[in-house]
Amino acid sequence: MKTVIWTLVIILLIIHQDNWFWRDDTLVFGFMPIGLMWHVGISLSAAFVWYLATVFAWPHELEYHENAASEEGDVK
Repeated sequence: MKTVIWTLVIILLIIHQDNWFWRDDTLVFGFMPIGLMWHVGISLSAAFVWYLATVFAWPHELEYHENAASEEGDVK
């Protein structure tokens, strides 16, 4: 799953460079420039990829060490 997440991050980095919308005057929903709408989509996609990263790729050892330390009273 880590490979899938890294692949999605690289894809987001590549499609973030939206050179094709720089001179496009198209309005989405009648008021939002298409370039801004593209960045809204990129931002929502990045949030979803970060969610996937925290669910599937987060190291569980970190949580275990923190929980064990708090149970022993070693929290500083």
